[in-house]
Amino acid sequence: MVGAIPKFLTDDRASRAVAPAPRRRTLKRWHWVAMAALCAPLTFVLLHSGKAPSADMLAANTDGAKSRTGKSRTSADRTSIDMFEDRFPQLQFADRFPTANESLPQVQSRVALAPQPPRAVRTEPVRVASLTPTLTLPRTDREELTTLVAMKSSAFPYSGTNPRSEEPFLNITNGDRKGHRAFNGRVYWQDETYNDNRVLLHVPETFDVKKPGVIVVFFHGNGATLERDVRDRQLVPQQISDSGVNAVLLAPQLAVNAADSSAGNFWQPGGFKRFIDESASHLARLYGDPKSAQTFANLPIVIVGYSGGFLPTAWSLEVGGVPNRISGVFLLDAVYGELDKFASWIEKNRTGFFISSYTRYTKRHDQELMQMLRDRGISVTETMDEPLKPGSVVFVQTPDGVTHRDYVTQAWTEHPVKDALVRMAATPALTRVASASAARR
Repeated sequence: MVGAIPKFLTDDRASRAVAPAPRRRTLKRWHWVAMAALCAPLTFVLLHSGKAPSADMLAANTDGAKSRTGKSRTSADRTSIDMFEDRFPQLQFADRFPTANESLPQVQSRVALAPQPPRAVRTEPVRVASLTPTLTLPRTDREELTTLVAMKSSAFPYSGTNPRSEEPFLNITNGDRKGHRAFNGRVYWQDETYNDNRVLLHVPETFDVKKPGVIVVFFHGNGATLERDVRDRQLVPQQISDSGVNAVLLAPQLAVNAADSSAGNFWQPGGFKRFIDESASHLARLYGDPKSAQTFANLPIVIVGYSGGFLPTAWSLEVGGVPNRISGVFLLDAVYGELDKFASWIEKNRTGFFISSYTRYTKRHDQELMQMLRDRGISVTETMDEPLKPGSVVFVQTPDGVTHRDYVTQAWTEHPVKDALVRMAATPALTRVASASAARR
């Protein structure tokens, strides 16, 4: 047995020798004594620390394991059996991942004991089935980003009054449904036409938050959706990127695919300001740097209104609440009314620019607005050949071959939104005005 003194150490070695020399016998005895002295501490440790498992004990564990394989884990005879699974149970999901009320700060702090070199990390939305970004992960390279984000301050839903009549905007009911009778007499229902609060956001790959920039707000026309028309057919995000101007895009959904120009929440005093203020955090998240929200909250604004987008444009200028931040207005065949609001903004903002390009459909209203401005002593230019500068007021008539439907991509030139932004950026005075506007705010 392990722990007992080996028998060969007690044998009389002299009885096996044949007439050895006395000196040799003495050396052999000392040799065995030395070996015994070396083995004694090991024997002492084993005796005091417990004996090694006997063959009977090992057999019992083996037999118990064999007899247990066919039994249920809830059997009562488990009390005397200790399997590997009992000593080292497999980790469960809850053991690996914290619950909503738990975190892993201690584990992280142990891992990060060594000092880490500083590095800049940006984040971008992970593209999921939802149109709204829900998760951010580190990224290293800038890329062009376009997405749809729900914003509570967008044009709709809207439950206020129509300022034209001072009556409730939702003036039609049919059971539980509410709707609005548009100017053309047609009824549009809230759940189909006035219930989309999404906004198209676009941040070009070249946009740099550290440089002077501008926010372009695009108000689309009648019968449009953000995806089908603003993004894919009219190519507004692409035009902004292709211009090379340090600009980002906000395009709120107005009446969905309907012949209605209602402004919704932009009718209300300060409605446009609330929209711009809320957009800052969304643009910063899309850009990949949450700290840039303050910069987006101060950038100057250029409003582009196409067709029926004239109504939210006019009211945003009149009661929007951000007169000092709007550095330019660009109308694309959009002067269908509200002439006094446009004339008032132009007269009060002589450092910004105003452009209205038009077809025969809006020619009468554009000519009337030009005369109103001339009567107020404001110079008007009727060509895009001259440089765009602070205080410029430009009206451009396009030939009859240009159609209203394609006007956002083909007006006096191909891709007019791009062209107007390039002209703005080419004028150092307008760039300085935009930068100064942001600094004042």
